[in-house]
Amino acid sequence: MLIERFQEYVNRQNLFTRQDKILLTVSGGVDSMVLMSLCVNSGYKVGIAHCNFCLRGHESDEDEIMVQETARRYGIECHNKRFDTQGEMERTGESMEMAARRLRYEWFYELCDKYDYTVIAIAHHIDDSIETFFINMLRGTGLRGLTGISNRMGRVVRPLMFATRKEIMDYALHKHITFREDSSNRSTKYLRNKIRLGLIPRLKEINPRFAFIMNQNVARLTAAQQFIDCAIDNIFQQAAHSEGDICTIDIQQIQHAQTRNFVIYEILSSRFGFKGDVVDALCKALDSDSSGKKFYSRSHVAYADRNKIAIAPIEEQDPCVVMVQQGQQRAYCGNSVLYFEICDVDSLPTYNVADNIALLDAEKLSYPLQLRRWSDGDSFTPFGMNGSKKVSDYLIDRKISMAEKGRQFVLISGDEIAWLVGRRIAHPFRITDKTEWVLRITRETL
Repeated sequence: MLIERFQEYVNRQNLFTRQDKILLTVSGGVDSMVLMSLCVNSGYKVGIAHCNFCLRGHESDEDEIMVQETARRYGIECHNKRFDTQGEMERTGESMEMAARRLRYEWFYELCDKYDYTVIAIAHHIDDSIETFFINMLRGTGLRGLTGISNRMGRVVRPLMFATRKEIMDYALHKHITFREDSSNRSTKYLRNKIRLGLIPRLKEINPRFAFIMNQNVARLTAAQQFIDCAIDNIFQQAAHSEGDICTIDIQQIQHAQTRNFVIYEILSSRFGFKGDVVDALCKALDSDSSGKKFYSRSHVAYADRNKIAIAPIEEQDPCVVMVQQGQQRAYCGNSVLYFEICDVDSLPTYNVADNIALLDAEKLSYPLQLRRWSDGDSFTPFGMNGSKKVSDYLIDRKISMAEKGRQFVLISGDEIAWLVGRRIAHPFRITDKTEWVLRITRETL
């Protein structure tokens, strides 16, 4: 029975005990409703947290009602919160998934502090971990991204990581557990659903034991990453020297030249948040003996200087200049990533897009483009206007906070601002009736 396996897994992995007060995150889907049933019937002390992201109209409201009624029937406390997710997306430029994730986890931790919950339980399972493996592989992650979803991270635990989606569904049907199906789970516009509904069923046709085998593969990759982490720690201790906020890595201390770039990636990504393509560019600079170039993560800047890499926190006055070459697919600026895509103008369904998306006439751009923080002397012609306007005045007019001003970047073509990133394109770079090719840029917050 699933409940016996659940109890055995929780105890073996030491996820929580009967002394813990557990906050169950319950959406109303089959996974979280089964997790609620398993926890309650196992005698654990639990409370429910339900997020209504107000994105699916009556569907979202009906999910909320069902979760509240089920919690009432079990006699357990139910916390509910409605979020203006759409408004948050417009404010921050985040994708729907990123905005919803940030909002819910912030709220979960607030509930823990207010009501003394010691554990946050999420209903992820084996299939979720397998889907994450393929998502990260397609995005070009390192080995760490192929280790799936861990069953514990701080206060967050995942006590269903022993079970498949089919086992959970079978248990729900056998026990007559009420749940609701999110209609967005059937939409193939999301990458996870494309993998869930398209790729994985075909792989299961090839090998019916696919889920079991992939779970074993992910476990082995996780063990391999843990082994690598220990080795990287030893190398870092030998090769790195810190003085104040500056960390210097002596590349000559990395003994095996053939694995040098991999070691640099592991150090810079795990400790300082650098992305893979940024590390690749840094390693190319080392190979070409290009000194003085800067490479940025969200919080740090790295300098390649002969056989050394110096890493330091980004200073407030640093313009964070990043060059964007023609054909480049993404670039990082501050706490955001920009994705670049060339489109035929006739393929665009609409020219009316959110502020986090820019549609620019591709033939009016001069490469390389430059991304940097705005400065006091910057001015541009906002879309729809004839005259020039200072960036500082534009931000004041829109009541942008000081914190947001500090995170504001501009995209420059030649010596002109083409986009005040995440806010307004410049009029000279707009799409006209003569435009044939469009550079579509999408900004997402990291």
